[in-house]
Amino acid sequence: MNLYFAPLEGIGGYIYRNAQADCFSRADKYFSPFLAPKLKRSISSKEFRDINPENNSNIYLVPQIMANNAEVFIKTAKELKSLGYEEVNLNLGCPSPTVVTKYRGAGFLAKPRELEVFLEEIFEKSDVKISVKTRLGMDDDQEFPRILEIYNRFPLEELIIHPRVQKDYYKNTPRREMFLYAQKRAKFPLVYNGDVFCKQDYGEIQELFGDITVMLGRGVLANPGLFGEIREEKTLTKEGLYVFHNRILSDYAEVMSGEKNVLFKMKELWFYMADMFPGSEKYIKKIRKAQHLGEYRALVESLFAGGSFINCK
Repeated sequence: MNLYFAPLEGIGGYIYRNAQADCFSRADKYFSPFLAPKLKRSISSKEFRDINPENNSNIYLVPQIMANNAEVFIKTAKELKSLGYEEVNLNLGCPSPTVVTKYRGAGFLAKPRELEVFLEEIFEKSDVKISVKTRLGMDDDQEFPRILEIYNRFPLEELIIHPRVQKDYYKNTPRREMFLYAQKRAKFPLVYNGDVFCKQDYGEIQELFGDITVMLGRGVLANPGLFGEIREEKTLTKEGLYVFHNRILSDYAEVMSGEKNVLFKMKELWFYMADMFPGSEKYIKKIRKAQHLGEYRALVESLFAGGSFINCK
């Protein structure tokens, strides 16, 4: 049973990854939020801090690269190799319009011929393992057979499939029949990603596709103990989530300047963790409106002391 942590932009950085790994059952692989290299600058100082091996010493991290220029990708992969990384991941799944309009992320899928040329060059010239995280296409899942045919021409380490098209964003039902299509034809290991929020969801994936690797993202943000629940090690408790929350809050406060920046990061996390406290909408609303850390801490203490709590079994 292999479980991966998805590359979650903005929230899934090294502080979150380390807190999750230290407080709960950890993922077999963690994927970094995408690096966005340019010709003149491969890895920014902010991006380096996130993928710095010193900040990820106790986990298996796979840096993710978003690029549609082979030279840029190869240069970045080389730098990551010099840092000790033996595997990188290519982002062909991000549905954000600001990314797609530049033909990066899922947008690159709209140019299959250019994508094929790009893959040919990076596999020929990169001295690292390369996995790919993909969507099914831009507008229609019938784009996927052509895309998979292109992938099959290269020695991918893994293909992580989020079975939606770009225009779905994160809405609509994942098109699981297309993952089954890939299972019958792919020449490399596959990883399923998309709408796995609890142990029951994971079980349904295993029933549909057999014993496959699954990547979890938003489900772990809501329930950081989900890897352990799936492995039947331990169910998330309110006390465990409280310790985890305080660890992240402390770590953000240590590295970030200004209360507003820390509060922004914590409120972003509560967008997901609020699901664990049904009926506590008033507390959550106040937490999201808090303007100072003292006020925020008091509200969180009250929520954990008196709010209802569920776990996802």
